[in-house]
Amino acid sequence: MYPEYLVEPMRAELTKVGFEEMKTAEEVDNALTGEGTVFVVVNSVCGCAAANARPAARLAASNEKHPDKMITVFAGMEKDAVDRARSYMMPFPPSSPAMALFKDGKLVHMIERHQIEGRPAQMIAENLMGAFDQYC
Repeated sequence: MYPEYLVEPMRAELTKVGFEEMKTAEEVDNALTGEGTVFVVVNSVCGCAAANARPAARLAASNEKHPDKMITVFAGMEKDAVDRARSYMMPFPPSSPAMALFKDGKLVHMIERHQIEGRPAQMIAENLMGAFDQYC
C-alpha cells in the first residue's frame, strides 16, 4: 500500500470530474450490478496512469454522451475493491491502469494497460467517447 498523501492528488484528478471512489468490494458490487452504464477506471501510481489514463478519463467524462455512473478503484490501495472490480472484467487479466464500460451489469468495452502505454491521452479518450456514444 502507498501512503495516502501520495495517492490523494491522483484520486482527486478523477473525483473532481465526477468519479466516485469505491473502497470496498460491496461498493463495487452495488455500482456494477444495476441497470444503466458504468465507467470504471482502475487508477494507479504508474507513469502511464498519470500521462495517459487519467487525462483520457477526464477528457472522455466531458463527452456529450456519458455513462450513468463513473467509478474508480485504486490499485495498490483498497485491495478488496480492486479485486472485485477486476473480477467483473474477466476474462481480461488484471492490469492497472485499466478502463471498462459496463451496460446493465455486462462488460461492453475494455481498455487494458497495454492499450494505454505509449498512446496519447486524446487517442484513448476518443476510443472511450466512441464507446460512450455507442452504449450510453
